[in-house]
Amino acid sequence: MTQDKFLDNSGLTHLDRQGQAQMVDVSDKAATIRQAVATANVRMLSETFAAIEAGNAPKGDVLGTARLAGIMAAKQTSALIPLCHPLPLQKIEVQITPDPQLPGYQIYATVKTKAETGVEMEALTAVSVAALTLYDMAKALEKSIQIESIRLVSKMGGKSGDYSQPG
Repeated sequence: MTQDKFLDNSGLTHLDRQGQAQMVDVSDKAATIRQAVATANVRMLSETFAAIEAGNAPKGDVLGTARLAGIMAAKQTSALIPLCHPLPLQKIEVQITPDPQLPGYQIYATVKTKAETGVEMEALTAVSVAALTLYDMAKALEKSIQIESIRLVSKMGGKSGDYSQPG
């Protein structure tokens, strides 16, 4: 892609006129309520799932540690994702629900703020780090645990409007 392409295609908000990555200027936008929900699945063997459910993991409280890691990660998103704005987060909720059908766990994160930009990346970061922490806490039981289907479920607010995952 040539430099002229960037100059002619100004719809790319994270690129400056030279085609270099930049943080979007949101200073002229109004602070509004924004919320995002993301999810991930963590699939494992039935034996691993049973051990975690029984509280028999060698490292201790697998789910509590993963939930706390997800909350902490949401608060650090701008330090991890280069072009994310640091945001004042008013709500971070991470839920880890057992799913015997996987077998494993479904992780949901809800993040809410009143700011000039959305919190989709914070919700996605929360479920990703919660899933990674669940893996770390349970890897002594099973190395083949799978982290799957990290995705945005919904978002509310902002210029682009509301979104809900189809289906």
